Amino acid sequence: MDKTILMLMVLLLGGAQCMAADQGNTAAKSFQCVYVKEKIVVDGILNEEVWKGASFKDFTQQEPTQGEAPTYKSEVWFAYDDQNLYFAGRFYDPHPDSIMARLVRRDFVFGDPSDGAVLYIDPFHDKRNGFYFYVSAAGSLADGTIENDQKNTDGTWDAVWEGVPKINDDSWTVEMRIPLSQLRFNAGDPQTWGFDVERYFSRNAETDMIAYTPRNENGFASRFPSLTELRGIKPSAGIELLPYVTGRAEYVGNDPNDPFNGEKYLPGAGLDIKSSIGSSLSFNATINPDFGQVEVDPAVVNLTDVESTFDEKRPFFTEGVNIFRFGGGGTNSTTNYNWQSPNLFYSRRIGRAPQRPFAADYSYASAGTHILGAAKVSGQISENWKIATLHALTNREKADISINGDHSKLEIEPMTYYGVFRARRDYNQSEQGLGFLATFTNRFFNDAALKDIVNKSAVVTAADGWTFLDKDRTYVLTGWAAASNVTGNTTRITNLQRSSLHYFQRPDASYLGVDSQATSLTGYAGRLMLNKNRGQWILNSAVGVLSPKFEINDLGYGSYSDLINMHIQTGYRWNTPASFYQNIGFTTAFYTTYDFGFDKTGQGYALNGYTNLPDLSGAGFSLIYSDKSYNARRTRGGPLTLNPVSQYMNLYYFTNNRLWWVLNPSITLRGGKDYKMNDYTVSFEFKVMPTLTLTLVPEYTRDIYNAQWLKSYKDDASVDTYGSRYIFAHLDQKTFATEMRLDWILSPKLSIQAYVQPLLSSGKYTDYKFLKKAKSYDFVTYGNDGSTIQKKAGSDGSPGYELDPDGNGAAAVKWIRDNDSRYLSFRGNAVLRWEYMPGSTVYFIWTQSREDVEPVGDFEFGNSMRDLSNAHPDNIFMIKFTYWLGV
Repeated sequence: MDKTILMLMVLLLGGAQCMAADQGNTAAKSFQCVYVKEKIVVDGILNEEVWKGASFKDFTQQEPTQGEAPTYKSEVWFAYDDQNLYFAGRFYDPHPDSIMARLVRRDFVFGDPSDGAVLYIDPFHDKRNGFYFYVSAAGSLADGTIENDQKNTDGTWDAVWEGVPKINDDSWTVEMRIPLSQLRFNAGDPQTWGFDVERYFSRNAETDMIAYTPRNENGFASRFPSLTELRGIKPSAGIELLPYVTGRAEYVGNDPNDPFNGEKYLPGAGLDIKSSIGSSLSFNATINPDFGQVEVDPAVVNLTDVESTFDEKRPFFTEGVNIFRFGGGGTNSTTNYNWQSPNLFYSRRIGRAPQRPFAADYSYASAGTHILGAAKVSGQISENWKIATLHALTNREKADISINGDHSKLEIEPMTYYGVFRARRDYNQSEQGLGFLATFTNRFFNDAALKDIVNKSAVVTAADGWTFLDKDRTYVLTGWAAASNVTGNTTRITNLQRSSLHYFQRPDASYLGVDSQATSLTGYAGRLMLNKNRGQWILNSAVGVLSPKFEINDLGYGSYSDLINMHIQTGYRWNTPASFYQNIGFTTAFYTTYDFGFDKTGQGYALNGYTNLPDLSGAGFSLIYSDKSYNARRTRGGPLTLNPVSQYMNLYYFTNNRLWWVLNPSITLRGGKDYKMNDYTVSFEFKVMPTLTLTLVPEYTRDIYNAQWLKSYKDDASVDTYGSRYIFAHLDQKTFATEMRLDWILSPKLSIQAYVQPLLSSGKYTDYKFLKKAKSYDFVTYGNDGSTIQKKAGSDGSPGYELDPDGNGAAAVKWIRDNDSRYLSFRGNAVLRWEYMPGSTVYFIWTQSREDVEPVGDFEFGNSMRDLSNAHPDNIFMIKFTYWLGV
């Protein structure tokens, strides 16, 4: 039949024709999107005329039997009008009563076992990037982005759109309405986009797709068919406004003498703004943002010299964060061993806790620095260029303090500007890429004392890129390089050099040294990685350096500097399912690490393996043997000590997540002369009802440190440790914590979520000792070899010990506090969320915290739980009302 006549017949039917030059090449296929004038009601009922035309039916199994025909057929349609893109799908199933349909939180659907469908859209048709929209058979929604021609998705992007499913007698159906204002695409007429559809069939653990990535291959968006004939549509220049108002009630403290305790009632208001700049750039801004509805951070007990980090959960900073990611372009593996990977942009720095320490009888200060406003621009400026920039200004924070009855205010954090710029360009259809990242921090001081505590300014500039080494894109070389510079007064820069990130005062490091006259610090870092992206054989290797002066903690996160690291890893994976497994893999690796004085600070051998079974359960292990090396951190700025040989083992198992209960146990064991650790974690998930899920994650950890650092002091008699005495103790630390989450999703727009975490931790110190000799693991326990230890109260009456390293000798006698302690904590919040209209939401929030510290080293679960329940709670109640306006 003549193609012209055929196309006329299809258009008369209101459908579209699927054309494929090559049935094996999904990228060669196309589907014509139909312009509609009729009103489409998004209700999951496919009764509109446009859905009665020709459909796209060419689906293939991705899992479990790749390349085979689906168990049941699926068909989809596309349509559009001047403001919206419409999508409809019918997913046949002769047993509709067995369709799994559970409600879960928005954007928490991946890992949910419900039947569902995902629409992928590549509006720029650049075959690398795009958006996805998910609707489950129960009505749970998710959206996000894809990038770098990989299926890895980023769920931080949120749009205002509709998706409604319906379960029928022979199938389940879905309709979506996606406003064109929520998408970014180039100007032009007609438009051609890329698209893909994924169906998850829970009962068979089956994934059916139009375009999928074969096992041992790469590429995703580049395989999409074309969605054609989108005519007369233009990129939106509209503005979205999301104003909010809040009411906050605080009930904190229980000391009647504290003038800052009691009840506080605080109103608030702010505004979020979204708009577009041209056809492909998006603008987001927030004024006086409030994140009270965000889940609280868990409590941690950290006795190391490394700062604890927490995930970013604030919506303004999580949305679109993928474009700021750095250093991993081109490769599908960024494996590392003993590499302290720096994060050049750690958004939790913006709004961080105030940095100035102070002492007062009573005080009141904000837990975080107030963000006055923030804005970001992101998107594509051409087919190959992608850019993003973020700017934020935080307030000058002050604490209310009371000393001897006198009240005053003390500045504890200066006003601070933060800026980030990111750009990346692809070459030769992404065979190569080059990117840039820069961050800038600048502080405005009113109180000169703060100049001794924080840097005046900080700049980080960096470049990253990749190149494939063969035409099949199997081997890829990925790398990055960065330079940092911080400025401040001499006191601040001197303290920074002596801080735990640098330890320039180390007496045995001739290549280091504290410069007390310095007013700046400039360092560099970089890493080069080789990875095999395709095939069953695995190959990954890397070499990286962090110079001693590399410093990024004003707007990034770095846990260490002074490091040269390298590793090589190889392995094999069986990805074709068999009767007794879905896939299996193993890797083996060797790594070594040095400091810039070429002292070996780490070396080991690793073996890892995993298996996923046909019933969707699985297990894995990791074994690491660490050889002798030197430790540059144990003495907290003192000389090197020896790391004895140690072994590490992790075992894990997980059950089929389609069951009403899911069990994920994990055991981690570490053994060595220096440190022993037993960690037992079990994750329980109970699908109590289709709308109610309860998750419990109890964890018990026992850490035994043979030499836990306590303090150091000058002692000329300690000639073998460079004139300083380094005191340690044997520490037996036991910690029990349970994270509990409740998700009650009453409807896709109404939900209750709760999170609580009780934590009990005890630390018992015995065998006080001092380091006998540098570059060794030799200690003298007080009470032996002529040394003495005697219980003695301090000047304030607190319990402690008087330590004498040589009895009647010349060495200095030192008093040390008894460090036995028990820390009790409870943190939790509950959030009721009601999206009363698309994009507009009301939140009701309750946050409670309890805390207690006791001078007891014994772990007593019953007594600790009783003491924790008796501890006075701090309660915060809040209501937040947002209203979405599309202008």
